[in-house]
Amino acid sequence: MTDFGYREVEPEEKTRLVGRVFSSVADRYDVMNDLMSVGIHRLWKRHFVAGCGLRPGQRALDLAGGTGDIADLIRRRIRPGGQVLVADINRAMLEAGRRRMDDRGEVAGLEWLQVNGEALPFADRSFDHLTIAFGLRNITDKTAALAEMFRVLKPGGRVHILEFSHVAPEPVARAYDLWSFQVLPRLGAMVAGDRESYQYLAESIRRFPDQDTLAGQLREAGFERVRYENLSAGIAAIHRGVRT
Repeated sequence: MTDFGYREVEPEEKTRLVGRVFSSVADRYDVMNDLMSVGIHRLWKRHFVAGCGLRPGQRALDLAGGTGDIADLIRRRIRPGGQVLVADINRAMLEAGRRRMDDRGEVAGLEWLQVNGEALPFADRSFDHLTIAFGLRNITDKTAALAEMFRVLKPGGRVHILEFSHVAPEPVARAYDLWSFQVLPRLGAMVAGDRESYQYLAESIRRFPDQDTLAGQLREAGFERVRYENLSAGIAAIHRGVRT
């Protein structure tokens, strides 16, 4: 059994339910991100990509990259000659992202692929960087996904994970709980027409491993020089590791 928010479900059922969540919210995903974080997620993402150590000509995989905002930031840093593959298991999210980038005329250097993060269809040692932002907690078998991330990175390649995490200061944690469980589902109902999906997203954040636990899981997957950085008192955290 595995977790789907606060429920325990069969692994296959979680994959199906998560797929339904993101198919439901795909068209309003970016708008809801702005509302949920009061726009702070954009600052987090810029800081996340700025710290990746990207260089022109490199090849990057943005896993669970759906709407393409991280991939677009990466693309700007690896030009000329670089390539970003945007990979997501959810077709609706990929379509929303590709439409947005096509409408802006920004298509060069981007490739869109529907893949399962637990079984990546890429050769060993294919990428210089692998990013995943706010997607790891939705993968059913995280151990398998981390092993796949390690496999497809080149020696010296780097993994970068941006994810909601655990808040330490108690007053901030109480306020965050109030926002997550009282305000967020109501916003989901009003803006995206889907209260249940945003209730799940709030629950999934609470079920996700804390900062130290995730760092340990990265080391168990083979990564070295693992470190993490808290953002906004731990509401989100960036984990990074290197395949040597």
